[in-house]
Amino acid sequence: MKYFRLHIFLNMAIDTIAYQSIISSLREKQVTLVAVSKTKPAEDIQALYALGQRDFGENYVQELLDKQPVLPADIRWHFIGHLQSNKVKYIAPFVHLVHGVDSYKLLKEINKQAEKCNRVINCLLQVHIAQEETKFGFDEAELEEAMQQLQQEPMSHVVVIGFMGMASFSDDKQKVRAEFASLASLFHRYKATNAAFTTLSMGMSGDYVMAIEEGSTMVRIGSLLFGAREYHK
Repeated sequence: MKYFRLHIFLNMAIDTIAYQSIISSLREKQVTLVAVSKTKPAEDIQALYALGQRDFGENYVQELLDKQPVLPADIRWHFIGHLQSNKVKYIAPFVHLVHGVDSYKLLKEINKQAEKCNRVINCLLQVHIAQEETKFGFDEAELEEAMQQLQQEPMSHVVVIGFMGMASFSDDKQKVRAEFASLASLFHRYKATNAAFTTLSMGMSGDYVMAIEEGSTMVRIGSLLFGAREYHK
């Protein structure tokens, strides 16, 4: 029984050594760390907050709504999952950055709800770079159309500050690197004519080093910091 309790404790504990190593490396490269805390309790987030972390990412609206009120007010909450239009209103009052804007319709809804809250919400357009069909996001043609629409009909309560992408879940490093490089190329093409473009969010626990090498300015890391996620049926 004692071993069982210790095992549970270790699974929940923050890997402080990993955090200090990662954050030190990212600061040198001027890359922002978003600690992905989905399925983890507020206590684990508080522990990482105590080490100085302020940017946290959640994938599910309800989980974010449960955690946000009981944690420090200066946390910058990133919504990194697939966001449904009918749920935007719940996170609009406080969300710091929406990573996964995968349609122009969703961007318009974020603008609408941000106006109701008298806020301007920063957003990233999610670009489909993986060969997996399960990933969301704009393809290049859809991205071009969306960017043209934004120029023709500017929105006053959202600012697109860059792109987000997820590489294929693959052991083929050359393929993953090529996908990151492709998104970085798109980012720099649009950055040349968009002053607000500051953020390229790509790279997770298994591939963030490669993503940074290809130009990422923001990485989303979960399991390296919090351990394996716990999904409850």
